[in-house]
Amino acid sequence: MSGETSHQEHIGPYRLLSRLGPGNGAVHRAAGPDGRDVAIRLLPPGAAPDIARMRDVLSPYVVDVLDGDAAAPTPYVVSRFVPGRPLGETVAEQGPVPGDALRRLAFGLAKALAAIHRAGLVHGELGPGTILVVDDAPVVIDFGLTAGATAADDVRSWAATVAFAAAGAHAADPGSPPLDALPDDLRPLVEAAADLDAGTRPDVAELVEATSRLELPSAPATRSGPPLSSEAVPAPAPAPAPGPTPAAASPDAAGTPGTAGGAHGLAVARGWARLLAAMVVVIAVALVVIAPIAGLVLSLGAVTLLRVAGTTARGWAWAFGRTLLTVPYAAAFTVAVPLGLVAVSAVGGEIDSLSAAAFGAGAGAAVLWTAPGVSGPRRQLERMFLSAARRPRHIAAAGTVLAGLALVAVVGALTLTPSFSPMYGLQSSVEGTMDRLQTAVNRF
Repeated sequence: MSGETSHQEHIGPYRLLSRLGPGNGAVHRAAGPDGRDVAIRLLPPGAAPDIARMRDVLSPYVVDVLDGDAAAPTPYVVSRFVPGRPLGETVAEQGPVPGDALRRLAFGLAKALAAIHRAGLVHGELGPGTILVVDDAPVVIDFGLTAGATAADDVRSWAATVAFAAAGAHAADPGSPPLDALPDDLRPLVEAAADLDAGTRPDVAELVEATSRLELPSAPATRSGPPLSSEAVPAPAPAPAPGPTPAAASPDAAGTPGTAGGAHGLAVARGWARLLAAMVVVIAVALVVIAPIAGLVLSLGAVTLLRVAGTTARGWAWAFGRTLLTVPYAAAFTVAVPLGLVAVSAVGGEIDSLSAAAFGAGAGAAVLWTAPGVSGPRRQLERMFLSAARRPRHIAAAGTVLAGLALVAVVGALTLTPSFSPMYGLQSSVEGTMDRLQTAVNRF
């Protein structure tokens, strides 16, 4: 049940409405500058949440972080307000989670951890008090707030949480989750994830793969809000006090303004993010056609930087190596496209040699950015644009700017003479080689 209204009327631009969770790290329901219902989780002084990375975590099973200030005297994290109840409270009232629902829970939690780890964060306190149940689907909250936790710790917490949900109670020995209540198809995976030796536990990707192979019935109806960040006070007990999280508010919190249509809104935002990312790729490819050498160098650098940003845990070496592995793939298209254009010239007229070579370079750039098997740079662009795509004004501004740049770049690629600067010797060699090939094909 919502508590008393805080004596502090505002935190940043957010107007406080009521207190939702007692104790350290209090959670308040608040209204944003646009009137939207949000939840604000106050953190201990000195806490340093990585708000940017938290906002990059996108999954239907993870809360949606909107804003925050790690440098404030009292750091805080802002998230959407979503009606829901902690898993511990749900189990305490309804009993153990049955087989099909348990499998869905295990799969959803694995997907949630995968999204969190993909952003370079760990949860650190996954448990019945940091998982909300919304329309029978789990929504993970309070991630990225625990220093010193590892991905292997999250895997073991996943096992303990799934075992708790199956048994309806915590193990008497915290180091030994109760496994007897687990379905036969899930027990070996939970047992492996709970191993005391962190090095032998499966990683999160393996959890996702294994749980996706379970016989899962059709998912329940989509909840009224997307993975919304309703912040909770971590509580390992199966039955936290009422109102420890924004989503665990009183029954009259259901249907809270600002949550309806959230799933649709998130889908629309992702569609806009994909469109904006596609415009960037079009601009990059067109620039390569205009200036093949300089454009390819810039594209190689850009896709490497995007890989680093998207997989910070793997670092520069991995990102650079992954880009190098893509180069032969791109080179094949760089060569094949001009040869194809020369072959077409035998049927219908002459093709400018430099333009053919430039279009080949553009095809190679398209492979570097997005092609079958090459999706990392494009996906990272989509994640970067998603926060802007949630706001209509930002969508309009970004869409207008990128559409204008894309139009100019495409017109330039179709009308300007390609420049191979600063490698003018290469330009002469390419032009001569293409002319000879075209002459040979026309004679044939």
